[in-house]
Amino acid sequence: MDYSSEPPEQVAPWCSLITVSFNSSAALAEFWGKNAPRPGGVEWIVVDNNSSDESAQLARALGATLVIELDENRGFSAANNVGLAAAAGEFIGFVNPDVRVDFADLPQLFRLAVAENAVVSPQLVNADGTLQPNGRGFPLLPDKIRNRLAGTAAKGRASEGNRYLLFSASGVPRRVCWLMGASIFARREVLDSFGAWDPFFFLYYEDKDICLRAWQAGFPVVLAPGSRWTHGWARETARARATPWRRELASMYRFYRRYPEFLFSRAAAARRHARIDREVFGEAS
Repeated sequence: MDYSSEPPEQVAPWCSLITVSFNSSAALAEFWGKNAPRPGGVEWIVVDNNSSDESAQLARALGATLVIELDENRGFSAANNVGLAAAAGEFIGFVNPDVRVDFADLPQLFRLAVAENAVVSPQLVNADGTLQPNGRGFPLLPDKIRNRLAGTAAKGRASEGNRYLLFSASGVPRRVCWLMGASIFARREVLDSFGAWDPFFFLYYEDKDICLRAWQAGFPVVLAPGSRWTHGWARETARARATPWRRELASMYRFYRRYPEFLFSRAAAARRHARIDREVFGEAS
């Protein structure tokens, strides 16, 4: 692979970072408020899903290029698409409020996306520097249930030999089935080719869907070697509140109706997604 591609030299932004906020002022202050100064050629677009806190005002104070305030909570996918429509860059990054961006890594991510013709992400890490498994294997329902039942520490950390929780610990790109939606990058033309985010998913499971559609369109999904970005990783369903659980269960139902091969059998998933099985796990199906 040729990793010599450089970001285009132009006055307009070459990279657009899109962040969806919803009552995210604390996360924005903690993670974006401690970023290094944003370099030229990189814009930051914040789409606020009708927050009741000061997320939009804080994003402006932190230097967002554009803040779009929606008049209702349209969900994560729809809001990302609003940001994409407003973005000027060729290289697009969807980055959550609780991710600390290392702007110096953006050219490296761009080169990887071009060389691999891929959807990419940096390797996310916990506050203590340990790796987070933001790459994942097949979203088999039994594996997801086991992962959700695991303790908080186990869910937030990677382990060797796990076929579901994947990470990039070496110096080579790591292909994965899907990426956590906290950080996903691709060239605009790649996103346009398969439709970017699907508003069918209001919240949850949209990251699995966008990555599976990328694979189906011929674009692998890759964790970048060498990039390490801190991610706070706070799930709404970790709190004792009914609304996030209703939304997750609704998205779960929609996802497995669309992809029934992931309900029970890894063999069925491997047959349906032979390229993923081969390139992620190194196995012929």
